[in-house]
Amino acid sequence: GEETWEKLRVQAGVQDTFLTFEVYKDEITMQLIDKACKMLDVPPDMVLKQFGEYFFEFCKRSGYDHMLRTLGGNLCEFIENLDALHSYLSLSYQEMNAPSFRVEKNKDGSMHLHYYSDRRGLFHIVPGIIGAAALDFFNTEISMEIVNQTEEEERTGKKEHVVFLVTQKPIFSYKKRNKFSSSSQYLDDSQKQIEKQLNKETMNKIRDRTNLASVCPVKRSHWETIRGVVTLGKGKLLRGFDPVYPKTLWIDTKTLCNGLPFHIVFDEELRVKQAGVSIQKIVPGLQTMGIRLDHYFSIVHPEVTFTIYSVQKFINSQFVFQTRREMMPQSWRQRPMLELRGQMIWMESLQCMLYLCSPLLRTLHELEERQMHIADIAPHDVTRDLILLNQKRLAEMEISNQLERKKEELRILSKHLEEEKKKTEVLLYAMLPKHVANQLKEGKRVEAGEFKECTILFSDVVTFTNICAQCEPIQIVLMLNAMYLRFDRLTTVHDVYKVETIGDAYMVVGGVPVPVSTHAERVANFALGMIIAAKEVKNPVSGNPIQIRVGIHTGPVLAGVVGEKMPRYCLFGDTVNIASRMESHGIPSKIHLSPKTASIPHQLFSTCLLPSMGAGSIPCQWSLLAMPPSSSGTPVNHHPQPPRPVSTCQLPEPCWWEERLVMGRWGWRRMDPLS
Repeated sequence: GEETWEKLRVQAGVQDTFLTFEVYKDEITMQLIDKACKMLDVPPDMVLKQFGEYFFEFCKRSGYDHMLRTLGGNLCEFIENLDALHSYLSLSYQEMNAPSFRVEKNKDGSMHLHYYSDRRGLFHIVPGIIGAAALDFFNTEISMEIVNQTEEEERTGKKEHVVFLVTQKPIFSYKKRNKFSSSSQYLDDSQKQIEKQLNKETMNKIRDRTNLASVCPVKRSHWETIRGVVTLGKGKLLRGFDPVYPKTLWIDTKTLCNGLPFHIVFDEELRVKQAGVSIQKIVPGLQTMGIRLDHYFSIVHPEVTFTIYSVQKFINSQFVFQTRREMMPQSWRQRPMLELRGQMIWMESLQCMLYLCSPLLRTLHELEERQMHIADIAPHDVTRDLILLNQKRLAEMEISNQLERKKEELRILSKHLEEEKKKTEVLLYAMLPKHVANQLKEGKRVEAGEFKECTILFSDVVTFTNICAQCEPIQIVLMLNAMYLRFDRLTTVHDVYKVETIGDAYMVVGGVPVPVSTHAERVANFALGMIIAAKEVKNPVSGNPIQIRVGIHTGPVLAGVVGEKMPRYCLFGDTVNIASRMESHGIPSKIHLSPKTASIPHQLFSTCLLPSMGAGSIPCQWSLLAMPPSSSGTPVNHHPQPPRPVSTCQLPEPCWWEERLVMGRWGWRRMDPLS
């Protein structure tokens, strides 16, 4: 699946996508195979065979189904024409480095498949491809066994030569067996009628050929039997076909050389005996009969040495010749060399080889580069049509390639856009609550909401004005940044919402925007963490740890988004004012609590009166420590030693408070300054 491929791709260190017309190194394939073997715990030959089967299905889905089906009427013909298919595909995929195949038939019906390739280590793909093609196209199961593996010495470019023994076993499904059985009955009746019409001599020929055909273990289907019956003469039906040849050749030499302008006849010593007029025009040296063909041409495909033995060995392959630059006329030496593609035909009676060929040209541009014209190619030669059709095909492929590249660029841009979008969301969620930010992204209006109870915290730095007056601005920025980074981490730990920072003031709320019942405890524990974290930040003037004041109040608020240019999530109500007053009238390194907030369990506090705007005087409390029980039930935090005996409450009217142990817990008791 996709997850396995992604894991395999990451381990192999290869890119995510591959373009159709792009050439990739075989090292990428071998890396993927190596990692796949380790992940799946299977041998490499099994992975390559499965890849071959998948590649065959991929080619069918890519539009080559009909092309593959028409390569041959049986498996042997199919394999023999694979080189011709690769030659045709090289017109479109010019950098394709395809393997080469050669088939040797055996008397027992099996065959030896010779595989040649200079791409080492990929020969296990062949059984997968050939096996899938045999099963799909010819309804035949095959077994392929490696009988030899060497480095071919005769070939100049191909390094790996593997010989497979291919054995075929036809498969007949239930439906096909029924169809064949019913058809065989029909054929039997028809054959009886045919036998009545045939004379005794013809019947003997049919019986002889039938006996010869029965030696082959591969059964012929009824369609092959029907194709073998042809009408000949006056209504007589004969099985097979015997060609008729004239007693004399009714074509003169001049007409042959003009009608086949690209052909060469050479003997066993590679000496030219005859050549077409167009090839003589391009290579004038061929007008001198008896010259050696290998002096003027080199073999490009198949990559064999230029000997009559090598040519006979690969006689079923398409041969591509290329002119040698040093033997061409002076006017041709600045042009690209001409390539010829065609087939070899051995003439046993003359002990000569006939090379029927055509110019190998892909586009009109290549035709112009060689200063040739369509008229130089014989009218019956399909190379004319191939050049014109391929010109259009190459233009379509270029458009397709550009679209594919644009698609890949868009995919990469989309991936980068998604990454930037995530960064933007992280930044946005740091400024606004997540659900509020999502509503704003969707273009919706965010309605103000009322929260019946929440806990608000304010803090500031003691003597911050004096510190600013004695320090450089950068020192203030570094100090506040160090402190706020620690506070921000605490908001994540205690799950409280940071509202804003103004100068040295830090505002936090619990229970907004997501209501929770433990908002007061969360803010109180956050406040205790602030006191400890602030001691880690140094005062740039004195070098001592800075001190902060903290004020907390619990009550109802109204929350909503204010502004469009730089929208902020703000809180409104008396709860905000009271929390701010609690902080401004606090004591350094102490937490000033309101009565509602004092309901937090395990909180030590003392009571005092604090004047509030529009609310008269309200009682307030000093928090000393919090002792939330751990999972084991024991306190996590504890007061290491009794606080100092006397502290001062900085209220508009100075009062004195004494810290002492009352009923098993430390608290504050008001003292008379005169006592």
